[in-house]
Amino acid sequence: MLGLFLASTLIPGVTIVGTGTFILAALLLGLVNGFIRPIAILLTLPLTIVTLGLFILVVNAAMFGLVAAMLDNFSVSGLFAAMFGALIVGITSTIASWYIGPKGQVEIYVVRRD
Repeated sequence: MLGLFLASTLIPGVTIVGTGTFILAALLLGLVNGFIRPIAILLTLPLTIVTLGLFILVVNAAMFGLVAAMLDNFSVSGLFAAMFGALIVGITSTIASWYIGPKGQVEIYVVRRD
């Protein structure tokens, strides 16, 4: 949800109105990335190989746009807005996953120098 907020704040073509829309968009984005994205990646695998993996950005943008198409208060103005929005959400979730351990809890590491 933080990634969606940052994307709507930083990217001019991404607009999300309302807290409920943020929550629903985060849920839908998780479901779409869990179920539809693997099928889309498998179907576009030859094109992804030819472009040396850069087509994954287009697939991510399509998933971002798909979620925007499902919700009324979530709009994306075009391909580049969807690509940059998906990139912001991906970077945010990567940074968040660094701090969340395999048990699903936030882990704090203390380094002691004795």
